[in-house]
Amino acid sequence: MFESTLKPDRAKIDWLMLAAIGGLMVLGVFFVYSATMANEDVRLQGYYLRQIMWYGIGFAAAGTLCFIDYHILSRWAVVGYWLTILLLILVLIPGIGTTQGWGARRWIKLPMFQLQPSEFAKISLIFVMAHFLSRPVDELKIPRNFFKALGLTVLPFVLILKEPDLGSALVLWPMCFAMLYVAGTPKKFILRLLAAIFIFGSLLVGDILFAPKNFRIPLEGYQRDRLLVFFGQDFTPLDATEAEKTKARADQRDKSYNIEQALISVGSGGVTGKGWRQGTQNVLGFLPRSVAHNDFIFSVLAEEEGFIGSMIVVVLYSVILFCGIRIASEARDRLGKLLAVGVVLMLFSHVFINIGMNIRIMPVTGVPLPLLSYGGSSVLCSLIAIGILQNVYIYRRSY
Repeated sequence: MFESTLKPDRAKIDWLMLAAIGGLMVLGVFFVYSATMANEDVRLQGYYLRQIMWYGIGFAAAGTLCFIDYHILSRWAVVGYWLTILLLILVLIPGIGTTQGWGARRWIKLPMFQLQPSEFAKISLIFVMAHFLSRPVDELKIPRNFFKALGLTVLPFVLILKEPDLGSALVLWPMCFAMLYVAGTPKKFILRLLAAIFIFGSLLVGDILFAPKNFRIPLEGYQRDRLLVFFGQDFTPLDATEAEKTKARADQRDKSYNIEQALISVGSGGVTGKGWRQGTQNVLGFLPRSVAHNDFIFSVLAEEEGFIGSMIVVVLYSVILFCGIRIASEARDRLGKLLAVGVVLMLFSHVFINIGMNIRIMPVTGVPLPLLSYGGSSVLCSLIAIGILQNVYIYRRSY
């Protein structure tokens, strides 16, 4: 990107990664088009054209990043972090934040588009964590600095959870752990934190599956229902009347409908798929059209292009992730290494969670599939993340 403006010894970019990104963007346009053309109301929104526009804006933003050494960008990490914290607070205020009819207050309505602060919070967290953890390793052995790093993650985590957006909130933790480990934080600190999270997670699962109603950990109703569906638990209370049992069974069918239809879509694609725009689950509306072009875009692709198409997507993501790991290993300092590791874990978490929920190895959380799912904030932040990787690669040689 913008190769001629850089010094000769830093003018090389990772073309293999860019080729994989290009492949995903082409697939994104084709399958957002396919997912939205079956319904006239959705078709009139022109989602695939908007997707192309966001690809252009995101690619321009990523290219611009390549002009500026990541050391200069990191000087603004704290400012960027607190700006996103402010946005995360603003989105919770009725009248500023909007639900878009989904119930969760995750967006700020702007004249041109809907801004989703949680997506930008991931990028700002990567920068501020890399900036903070690139200090001398001896300082990372001080417990106070470890807790400060945790605080940087906990604050956006709590605010995003408040929206509520459990999926985006959970993505922050793999990034945090990986960056702490790569920075040289003592393993005993990380292991103790992992143990605490494992215990809390076990208690949460036990609470969802077995706790009496009056003793449950506070969770949004739909979040609890999604986890019950994931674990295959019956919604019917043990002491329910016949009318309550009937209502609970109907409610359970409604709550599990999306994931069941997504599974049917993936399975019915077979080896080679039904053909582009020929997926009956999508065309006939069994896969809900309100989510087919974003959360369940992988199901649309798997039905139409089958196992072969699905594997092409997985291979393209694998290329990006392995290129990111290589960039981290070649970075000239710990700041560059930490930035690359943070981006790789962010992208991996999104891919794993989204594809996982489409094939039911993960609960439904609403985490988009990078560059394939429709969404302005998601596409923009994914390409900015790629720009960060390219930046670290371009400036990998010492001055």
